[in-house]
Amino acid sequence: MRNLDLSGKVALVTGASRGIGREIARALSRQGAFVWANYSSSEQDAVILKEEIEKEGGKCEIIRFNVAKKDEVDEAISQITSSSDGPVNILINNAGITKDTLFMRMKEEAILDVLQVNLIGAMNCAQAALSPMIKARWGRIINISSVVASMGNAGQANYCASKAGIEGFTRALAREVAARGVTCNAIAPGFIDTDMTSKLSQKIRSSIISNIPMGRMGEAKEVASACVFLASNEASYITGHVLHINGGLLCN
Repeated sequence: MRNLDLSGKVALVTGASRGIGREIARALSRQGAFVWANYSSSEQDAVILKEEIEKEGGKCEIIRFNVAKKDEVDEAISQITSSSDGPVNILINNAGITKDTLFMRMKEEAILDVLQVNLIGAMNCAQAALSPMIKARWGRIINISSVVASMGNAGQANYCASKAGIEGFTRALAREVAARGVTCNAIAPGFIDTDMTSKLSQKIRSSIISNIPMGRMGEAKEVASACVFLASNEASYITGHVLHINGGLLCN
């Protein structure tokens, strides 16, 4: 790749304190981006992330807000825009939650909470960050979806719906802003080895891996690498696309 350099760019990664978001923040920083790492509850993890990035020579600030609350999002984006580093050029909508159970037993609260964070949260952040991108005629919005948006998953009707919504939103927004130099893409990871999946029993992990042609779970850094590419000038003609990173799971 000729130009993955993100020096001078400001990136906001939501849900950055752990898992995939953490690796994305670190990967963007390594390419020179100033990273604002969002968290909602895990302040200690966010502080550790900031320290790790700075130890590697990068620049990072942590910022707490709930993506599901539009007023908090607007205030946070305004704070970033007013900072000496300037507005957000790269937005990674990674924050997400799960509240799993069979749909016939699923409470309304579980449905609304997951949709509010995973889908509405991404829309809140994109709407707040978009204007400066359009004015600059350069911007990157990358929404983290999931393989289950395409294949479904029992017990995750709310989560699957939220991620399918993310993909529809990605395509619609891409059409609206493409002529202004702003791209909007989604990344749909399969089963990635994170704290969440590490809590699964060995039986369940083995069952999952048996359906993955590559014979293993993915690594968060593999998702992060794709994110860096889509954020770079190398991906300037890619928009409205959903990039699947699943080890061939959908090939089955």
